[in-house]
This record gives sequence, structure tokens and C-alpha cells, in this order.
Amino acid sequence: MNMNLTKLLLYDNLIICQISENIHYSCSGRNLSSIPNHFSPMVEILDLSFNFLSFLNKTTVPLFSNLQVLDLTRCHIQHIDDDAFHNVRNLTTLILTGNPISYTGPNVLNALTKLQRLVLVDIGLLSLELPIHSLMNLQELKVGTNNIKSMAMPPYMISFKDFRLLDLHANNISLIKADHTSVLREIGRNMTLILSRNPILCIESGAFQHIYLRELNIQGAFVSFNATRNGLKSLTGLNVDRLVIGDFRDKNKSFIFDVNFLSSLSSIGFQEIYYYVKERPAKPLHLFEHMVNASKITVKHAYIPYLEYVPYRQIKELFLVDDHLFLSIEFSHQHTIEKLVISNSKEPVIISKFTDLPKLHYVDLSKNQITLKECCNTIFIEIPQLRFLNFSLNAEIRLALTSFSGLNNLEVLDFHYTKVAGIGNFAVLANLKLLRYLDISYSSITFTCYMSFYGLDSLRVLKVAGNSFKLGTSQYLFANLTQLELLDISNCGIESMMYSTFKDLHQLKHLFLSGNKLMTLDFSSLKAIRNVYVDNNQIASIPLNVLQNRPENLSVFDLSNNPIDCSCSQTDFISWIVNHQQILKQPQNIFCHSLSRTPVTRVIDFDLENCAYRKKAAVVVIVVSLFVVLSLLLVSVLTYKFQFYLRYCCILLRGYRASRQQECPYDAFVIYSSKDEAWVMDELVENLEKGVPPIQLCLHVRDFEVGKSITSNIIDEGIMGSHKVIVVVSRHFIDSVWCRFEFEVAQSWLVMEGTANIIIIMLEDVEEEKTKKVFGLHKHLKKNTYLKWRGNPLSDMRFWIRLRRAVIAKK
Repeated sequence: MNMNLTKLLLYDNLIICQISENIHYSCSGRNLSSIPNHFSPMVEILDLSFNFLSFLNKTTVPLFSNLQVLDLTRCHIQHIDDDAFHNVRNLTTLILTGNPISYTGPNVLNALTKLQRLVLVDIGLLSLELPIHSLMNLQELKVGTNNIKSMAMPPYMISFKDFRLLDLHANNISLIKADHTSVLREIGRNMTLILSRNPILCIESGAFQHIYLRELNIQGAFVSFNATRNGLKSLTGLNVDRLVIGDFRDKNKSFIFDVNFLSSLSSIGFQEIYYYVKERPAKPLHLFEHMVNASKITVKHAYIPYLEYVPYRQIKELFLVDDHLFLSIEFSHQHTIEKLVISNSKEPVIISKFTDLPKLHYVDLSKNQITLKECCNTIFIEIPQLRFLNFSLNAEIRLALTSFSGLNNLEVLDFHYTKVAGIGNFAVLANLKLLRYLDISYSSITFTCYMSFYGLDSLRVLKVAGNSFKLGTSQYLFANLTQLELLDISNCGIESMMYSTFKDLHQLKHLFLSGNKLMTLDFSSLKAIRNVYVDNNQIASIPLNVLQNRPENLSVFDLSNNPIDCSCSQTDFISWIVNHQQILKQPQNIFCHSLSRTPVTRVIDFDLENCAYRKKAAVVVIVVSLFVVLSLLLVSVLTYKFQFYLRYCCILLRGYRASRQQECPYDAFVIYSSKDEAWVMDELVENLEKGVPPIQLCLHVRDFEVGKSITSNIIDEGIMGSHKVIVVVSRHFIDSVWCRFEFEVAQSWLVMEGTANIIIIMLEDVEEEKTKKVFGLHKHLKKNTYLKWRGNPLSDMRFWIRLRRAVIAKK
């Protein structure tokens, strides 16, 4: 990350400059009327363009001893004194473009002895007679867009040993005489001369004889076709490394009737030629036969009905760009050609064949509307060095299993945005063992064969964006690409990626998965990965363990434009995004998913503190809810376990309240076992109910209400409806559940009433341990007097007397 941050310089609370690295001050367009004197003395580059500095002298230009570049473009400068640049003696570049300068002192530039680049474009110059005689280190002089009428250079410029560029574009030069180039002839071979967009009518014969230039640019420099033809003839004897000719635009839609108008090129010595054709030939133009000595040819916008055979002597590079190519192209038997570019043709190109090109290693046939039913070994014949092949942005190309036989040295293959048939179905690339770069993006390919990239052992870059994969194919498609460093499978409609898809890509550094339908992501196996792009997918969240185990080298991670789940359940994921913005490519474009029409929230603006509060509240609610549930569960279990006792407690309570409002119809309620019923009926009922006075007993077999629950009968009819309770204890009583229950209820009732109304009759001897089985019985026997049935007449008489007395006794 670049740590040299831009700073701002303020003056009177206004921003006047941007400062970079404390040496570059950009004060462009700040309406300054003077140069501030409080800049750092270390400033090296000062841009003051588009301000209002009408007058320059020693006092208006402060001392900047380290200043090297001063840009005063369009500052409305009219007057420059001799001493204006006295305080900036170390300048190497001075730019005065677009100033209406009316006066300059005769020695205005004398102080700038280190000046190398002087830009005086559009300042109203009339000639090259400038006060630059002291600029011995000058290398570039740009005086375009003025009103200069002669290219004659001052004689003293011969001493400028490092001078290399004279830019005279868009002036008013119409005539070039032989004596105008005398200084140019002396300067040397490293000179570039730009005469483009001048209205040249005539170049005197011999004007460029024995002149050596690095570059001559005469594009759009002639007023007519005839002037162009004659001007080229007048360049006879010129030696130039790069020649730029032609026009910028089709001025009059003129037609070329002289098919040999370029014949004069044979008299010019050049290595490279750039021809920008705007004229349309009336008949086929002999375009290349006069360029046989060139090593590099670039032709743009030409009408080329066919590519003629030319016996080039040293051609290395041929560029045909933005041309009109009407017929089939055949290019053969050129033993020096190394680079061939035929691109962006205005008409569909028909490729015939390229043969016997032993040094050709670079072929670019992009943007030509090409359709090939078979490719490529039938087209490229005897081209053993071919390493770069570009068929991108064409119509359609069909490949077969043998398409690349004989092209084993290919290293770069580009088919992007060209419909390609064959790659997704067969291993058509298997013999390209040296292929390093393959781009088949948006090529209408459906991968059905997992062997599609078999054999590409050296592949470093693979781009398959905009294609599609048959279900399951991608799992093994990249298995053998162990050297792959960049993989682009964006916009392929992928919904999920198996872990095995990337398991062999140990060298992968850049992974592009943008524009798919991925909902999850796991790249932890890619230990060398640096950049991961998964923007515009359907990813709502990524498990925290995946992010924590991310590769150490990951420096760019693009999650933008995914529907991120900003619920409080994802606070770990959101916190990770907030805390790792330095590796996220566009953190400001990572938004929370929302189904409502409320404004979309950026993830980095999400309120995590609110979630923390809500989490604590949720924990409290959960704990309380759990306590309530457990309590209810415990109560339910206890209620179920003791429902019998709870029920009779309720009944007792109800009975207790009702008993205060009613009289007891019975004198005594008899609790006994049904197995002792004979004794009860024969002895107890007989003696008590038929005695004097009669005692009314309540017996369950006789007096309980039919249809009423047993417990209700026990309480309502028996205990609550009787003054006393007679308990007939026997072994059968001890074993009876109902007897034990009735006794316990009676005890509870009597406790509530506060009276001792229980009369115990021991019908037979019962072991003490057994009496303990009945709750309260053993204790009652220990503390209270009870009756015992002996079964003899004497005892029986006393028994009935005592029992009758106990029953009829008042409460």
C-alpha cells in the first residue's frame, strides 16, 4: 500500500495546493495571482497551470533551489523579465503553453543552463529565433500550434549536443528549402522532427539529402494529394529510423488515382513506417512493394482488397489495423517476419493460410469477424516458432482433436468473445505442453468433458469466464493444472464449488468467481492464494472458521455486492468484515441484504453494539424461560406423582368450607375393608343402628351416591357428613389402598376441624410393623385410646357400651 499520502496546503483558509511526497506541489486552477513564497524549499515539481500570473520577474518567482519542473500552462502571462527565472536556476523542464506572451527579455532564459525540456506551445511564436542560445543542455523544444512559417533552426543549435526533439506540429510551414535543414543536417542521428498538421505545399529537392533522423512525422502535413506525392519525392536521400505518413482524417473523401504514388518511398531509407491511410484508392493500390526494406510496417485505415506477396528483405513486424480487408488473406514465405497483427478489420476477413514463416512467433488476428470451420494446423503450416496466437473477438472457430498438431510451441492462446466449438467436449489442447496462457472467456462453451484441459502441464493463466459447466464437470476439470496461478471462472452460473475443485491448485494466486450464484465459499485449501474475487454472488455469510483459517498471503478479498445477512446471528462474520477492511477490495460496496424498501445499509456501518445488547437480553430471556419451563416440568411431574393426594386436599378444602354451612346426617362414618364387611354388617350395624338410642352409620356399600367419584363420596357423604369416624383395623385394612387413603383423609380432616373424632376398633391383632404402613396409624395408636374386639360375651358387652358412648359423645 502506498504510504505517501497527499496533503493539502492552505492559505487564508483556502486550499491552494495538493502536496505529494513533499516534493510535488499541484496548485492548478486555484485563481492564484502570485506564487506563494511559503512552499517547502525541497519542492522539485511545481504545477501552477491555469492561474493568473500576468507578470513574471525576480520578485514574483520565489527562491526554489531544488525545483526541476515548473508548469505555467495558461496562466495569462504577458510579460517576462530577464531575471524572472533567476531563483529557479536548476530547472530542467519549463512549460509556458497557452500564454499570450507579448514581451520576453532578451536574456530571459540565460539563467536556466540546466534546462532540458522547453515547451512553448500556442504562445504566438512567429519563428525559431528564440532566446535559447545559452541552453546548451536542451534536449526537447516543443513549439507546436504557433504561427511559425519556417523550420530553419538557428545556427547556434548545432552546439546542442544532446538535442533530440523538435516539435513543430500545427504551425504555418508551407515551404521547406534546402538551407532550412542545414542545422538539422549537422545535429546528428538521434533527432526526432515533428511536422504534422502543417500546410506544406513544397519541399525543395535535396532538402533532406544526407539527413539522418530518429523519427520524421509528416502525418497530415500536406495540403493535397499532389503535395503529398511530390513531398515524398523530395525526401529522397533521407535516412530515418521511423517514418510517419498519412493523414488524420478524410478531409474531402478523395480518391487515389495514382496507384504508384508511394513509389518515392523506395528512395527513402527507413526502418519503420507508419502509414495512416484516409484516401480511398480508385483501384488496387501497390501499398507494400515500396516498403520492402522496412523492418516494421504499420498500416491503418487502408482499403486492401488482397494481401499481395512482397519479397521483404528484413521485415520483422507487420501491423494491419482498422483496415478494410476484402478478400482472403494468405501470407507466406517471409523468412524474417516475427510478429504479424491483422486486427479490427472493417470487413469480415477470410483466412486462407500462413506457410513457411520460420521465425514467426506472434500472430494477432483479433476483431476480424473470422469464421473458421477447421483450425488451426490447416492454416498455420511450417511455423515452428509460433508461441502467441490471438483469435479473440471473432465470429466462430471450430476445433478438432488434431487442430494444434505441429503447433506444440504455443505459449499464449486467446479466443475470448469468439464462439469456440470443441474445447468443452474433447481434449483438443492435449499436445500444448508449453501453453502458459489460455483465454476462452465468453466463448459459448459448455464443458461436458472433464478432460478438456488435459495435458496443459505448464498452464499459468486460465480464463473461462462467461461459459457454463455440466453438473459435476467442474469437480475434476482443473485437476491436472498444478502450475496454475490465475483462474477466472466468473459469470458461469456456478451455484456451488466442491472442495475437490481446487485441491490440486497448490500454486493458485488469483481466483475470480465474480457474478456467479455461490451461496457458500471455502478457499482454505488454497495456501498460495493472494486475491479472491467473489463479488456479485449470493453469499449471505461465511463460516468464521473459514475466515480464520484463510491463507496467510491473502491480500485482496472482494465480497462486494453480495446479499450479506446482517442479523445478530452473524455478528462474528460482520465483525470480521469491519476489522479486515484493509484486505477487502470494496468494503464500502458490501451491503446488508434487505427485503424492505428501507435504505440499504453498508455492512461496515452495522450496529454491532445493539446486537451485543440484544444477545444479553436474549440470554436472560432464555435463562428465565428455561427456569420457568423446568419449574413447570417439575410441578407437572410432582402433580402427576402426587395427584391423588393433591386431589383429596382440594376436596378436603372444599369440604371444610361446605361443612360449616351444613348439618351432619350421620353419626359415624365406618372405614373398613370389604373383606371385613360381614363383621361390620352383622355386629357393628346390628348393635349400633338397632340399639337405643339408634346410631346412624355411613357405609360405603350402602350410603355412597351412585355416579359420584369415590373420593368425593368419602369426603362429602362419609367424613364431612358424619360426626365421628369409626376405623375397623385388621390385616385386610392394612393391605387395602382405599382404607389407607380414607384413614389419611380422616386424619387430615380432623386436623382441619381441630377435634379428635376418630374411633379405632382393633378387629384383630396386627403386628406393630404393619401398622406403620398406614400413615399416622401407628402414632395414633400410641397416643390415643382405642377399642379391641375380643369376641366373648362379657367383653363384647363392655365393647358396645364404650363404643356407643364414644359415638354419641358431643364434639
